[in-house]
Amino acid sequence: MANDLYEVLGVDRNATDDEIKKAFRKKARQLHPDVNKAPDAEDRFKELNEAYDVLSDPGKRAQYDRFGTIPGAAGGAGGGYVDFEDLFGGFGGMGDIFSSFFGGAAGGGAAVRKEGRDMGVGLRLTLEEVAAGAKKEIVYDRLAPCPDCDGTGLGEGGEEVTCSVCHGQGRVVTVQHTFLGDMQTATTCRACGGTGKTISNPCPECEGQGRVPDRQRVTVEVPVGIRDGQQLRLSGFGEAGMNGAAAGDLIVTCRIQPHEFFEREGDNLHARANVSFVQAALGADIEIEGVFEDELVTVRIPEGCQNEQVVRVRGFGMPRFKSDARGDMYVHVNVVIPKKLSRRERELLEELADEMGESVNAERSPLQKLKDVFN
Repeated sequence: MANDLYEVLGVDRNATDDEIKKAFRKKARQLHPDVNKAPDAEDRFKELNEAYDVLSDPGKRAQYDRFGTIPGAAGGAGGGYVDFEDLFGGFGGMGDIFSSFFGGAAGGGAAVRKEGRDMGVGLRLTLEEVAAGAKKEIVYDRLAPCPDCDGTGLGEGGEEVTCSVCHGQGRVVTVQHTFLGDMQTATTCRACGGTGKTISNPCPECEGQGRVPDRQRVTVEVPVGIRDGQQLRLSGFGEAGMNGAAAGDLIVTCRIQPHEFFEREGDNLHARANVSFVQAALGADIEIEGVFEDELVTVRIPEGCQNEQVVRVRGFGMPRFKSDARGDMYVHVNVVIPKKLSRRERELLEELADEMGESVNAERSPLQKLKDVFN
């Protein structure tokens, strides 16, 4: 990011979001390694992508305009929002999006897929967000409907016509004369990609595909109580189809991050709590934090509680998915034995030991007695 990002994209500092997008797509077509064989094409495309990553994000752009740099900006699309997972034919970044865009144009002898593919992302969530529900913004790259032609692929005065090469059949038959006789071979029409249709005067922005590489922002409503690995389907937010064909879906896989205090087991929560040996012996009510903000949970420690004993608190676990009920909380008790005692504390414990008929080290060394004085 040593160069000025606006110069990398070829726009002025007052450029609109649409102007930045168009400038990026224009330069990306020129620099992408699939079409540009110059030795530095890959590095220049990477620089271009990093510049777009900053200037296409309002927050990052404002920081860059103010300070001239963005710490950690070169993280790719969606950094801090999602983990990209190639689960359903999705892409791993803007470079892969452009590779698919070039492959989507007619050519190469392969049939062109008209319908858009499903895409998959992994959304990181905290346990608190799952408990309360959350709205999370996802930023990802996809082939989106072309804004200039509304996804039709038609330029001004353009129309869809029957392919003049295959005459609408989508396949071309070639005949090869051999000493064994004539051999016919049917291949996908390179002119129309097997669709049987071509466009006269295609849209210059999308080159007649009806879709362009773009950075998408979408807000996902995370339902309360969702489990790790559960998926949310956002209809129509996957890869856009060609020339108005159906778009794929975006599949959001929820990934719940480990919690420092709670461990989730279904709708139940497990936690640990320290109690003194006196509280364990006599019983006590203690308070620990719940999974909701400012929630306090009263845990009743039974008389004679043992180390590692589990105390159940009903109704203070995770909210159940699509329900008003909650699971339970299981508190694992850790009985803490003090390492140091005051003189009075030791006397009381010695009296207790004598009362219970238990043998203890009653004799104290001079050094231990000196420590008692200071304690």
